[in-house]
Amino acid sequence: MEPSSAEPRILGAATLASVHESVSRARSEVRGWLGAAHPVIDDVVLATSELVTNAITHSSSKPSDFIGLTLIEADDAVVIEVSDPGSIFSGPHVRKEPQSEHGRGLLIVREISLAWGTRELGSGLGRTVWCAIRLIKARDDAPTRVSG
Repeated sequence: MEPSSAEPRILGAATLASVHESVSRARSEVRGWLGAAHPVIDDVVLATSELVTNAITHSSSKPSDFIGLTLIEADDAVVIEVSDPGSIFSGPHVRKEPQSEHGRGLLIVREISLAWGTRELGSGLGRTVWCAIRLIKARDDAPTRVSG
């Protein structure tokens, strides 16, 4: 396998109100940035929806706060970053009850991603939750998704 030669590039960035209506806007933005024919669009839209929903629901954000969304394409992955105010109570985690009707967002993200994680932005500055959806180059150089 050859090392990555292309620099990551930002496909899009948006600032979203911390309200549940922003989840559909985030999905729409991602669809526009990737284009309907992108081979991993479904996984990226699903992961974006879960991460933005979690940011609004589980962070300390108020409706007057904002959630940041950035989509980055590297040589081998599409990376989704969602930044929020964070929470003093707990950090993002995969729930231990996979049969629960709620709270499975990060379980879904973990299953469709190559990797996921968090970055604390500093005391009182919030956090970023990210995930990477893997791409490989097919013989015709068209990206295709492979299981993480």
